[in-house]
Amino acid sequence: MTRSWQIGFGVVLTALAGFVDALGFIRLGGLYTSLMSGNTTQLAVSLGHGEPLGAVLPALLIGAFLIGAVSGGAISALSPPRWVTPAVLGFEAVALAAAVAMAAEHTHVGVASLFLALAMGGQNAVLAHVQGFRAGTTFVTGALFSFGQKAALALAGRGPRLGWTGDGAVWLSLLLGAVAGTVAHTHLGIAALAIPAGIAGGLCLAASLVTLLCRPSPVPTIKI
Repeated sequence: MTRSWQIGFGVVLTALAGFVDALGFIRLGGLYTSLMSGNTTQLAVSLGHGEPLGAVLPALLIGAFLIGAVSGGAISALSPPRWVTPAVLGFEAVALAAAVAMAAEHTHVGVASLFLALAMGGQNAVLAHVQGFRAGTTFVTGALFSFGQKAALALAGRGPRLGWTGDGAVWLSLLLGAVAGTVAHTHLGIAALAIPAGIAGGLCLAASLVTLLCRPSPVPTIKI
């Protein structure tokens, strides 16, 4: 896939991460399925208060996210370069589908939240190989900091005038995705999990089609 396609997918995936995080936050009472800094703080607070049971779910979410990150990285490393994005998106779609199945069976996020964290950890590998782009779907704090830096350079005339727009789009897409997730949960309840699963599956299919249609140019041979 071309860089522009990868960046476009990254913005959509950032919104999807916001959607999933909003659902997890609502159902888990303040825990996250993609933003592990918040879960790490919750884990530390529970341990600091001497409440080991309260630390179990944050620890499991962090562990699931880490497993997803390792799995996404492994898929990225082992897949042909052209097929990295479809392969990782396929992994994410399967994990989200599993979350939907678990939630439908038990009517609460519970175990399903671990599959959500697994998916969110894996999807970061989609853009790990796109140089100079900080979308990465769950690195929104870093994107916001980068936005501030680039805006300052633009105001000082020492950087591109619109260099901050990409990082701003990342933050805005997460915000809009979280709003959409909250609204969907209000109307659909736990069934709203089917929406990100369907989006991930659709993105996987679209990425596969783009990869098939945009074949690399043949390397010219040099006659001696």
